[in-house]
Amino acid sequence: MTDTVIETALSAENAAHRRAMPATRLLDGGMLHADVILLEQAIVAGDRWDVAAERLGEHRVELAECALGSGHAVTARRQFRAAAAAFVFAQMAINSDTDRKRELYDRFGAAVAAAAAVVPSSMRKVELPFERGSLVGWHVQPAGTPVGTVVVFGGQSGWGATYLRYADALAERGVATILAEGPGQGETRLRHGIYLDVDVADAYGHFVRYATEQSGGPVGVWGNSVGGLFAALTAARNPAVRACCVNGSFAAPRLLPFRAFAEQAAAMLGTADESAINANFARLRFDPDKESIRCPLLVLHGGADPLVTMEDQQPFLDGATGDDVVLRVWDDGEHTLYNHADERNDVVADWFADRLSLSEGETHHAF
Repeated sequence: MTDTVIETALSAENAAHRRAMPATRLLDGGMLHADVILLEQAIVAGDRWDVAAERLGEHRVELAECALGSGHAVTARRQFRAAAAAFVFAQMAINSDTDRKRELYDRFGAAVAAAAAVVPSSMRKVELPFERGSLVGWHVQPAGTPVGTVVVFGGQSGWGATYLRYADALAERGVATILAEGPGQGETRLRHGIYLDVDVADAYGHFVRYATEQSGGPVGVWGNSVGGLFAALTAARNPAVRACCVNGSFAAPRLLPFRAFAEQAAAMLGTADESAINANFARLRFDPDKESIRCPLLVLHGGADPLVTMEDQQPFLDGATGDDVVLRVWDDGEHTLYNHADERNDVVADWFADRLSLSEGETHHAF
């Protein structure tokens, strides 16, 4: 079926979910290609997005448990991860913090934990005390001694272990990863009640400090979507950050004319008061006249991004004061480069591996 035929066949709700979570994003987030097709078939048939995706996750859990019982650890881990991807995209269809969203996010977390428990394991859960609760994340180790660690995080709707494929790319290059759920994100918000009204740079600084304590090596930050803004603020305010990647973010966040975006912003802050949301966005703005990124900086941009323009990202480049500043643009790139996921991960993982392997004070020649 063509996209036009599919859109016509969908309910308004499912059509909106499909625009927010296109196939490229589903694949980028770890969903299997077969499940992407099955999900589309289910929503065309009239199933609710969250129900159809949850059903796919349940099937993958069954396959994982069967494989585990047969001693097939590699297959079990892959199936648990596929289940996690299905569950995370199921909960993404619900913007407000309902019991249903919490249930689905818990199932996501359980599938990630099940994958992490398969021996041999290179991943464990992290909970760092912060404010009135805990910051949650997953620490992924490469084989051997890591050359450094990268803290990876998302924005309004993609969090933590959604970025396992990023961790895979970094691990292949000897770099550890912390898949972070910061203020207003994931379990940190849904179970610990920490919203986006705190000192964001300080919160992510907790992950940076943890990474430094665990490995003693250099630490970078990689923020995606609005998370790129959080990465820039963290790099500007934390001298321990040795490299920073901003992927498709606003330097000056604002409410966009999309219901889902507004609802997600409200959930992150814990209030639907539009004036409070706008005030918080103003507080989080990256101002290159006030903020300075001294470490190496990589900015990624998609020319076909419907949300973020190059002008939205220019202040990050203007605020960079070091000699190692790189801008990479994919002319046909979607938001956060879903449609160039493998190449994007290779580019960024290579970039971090090069920068984190340098002695402090050394400069890498920008490519």
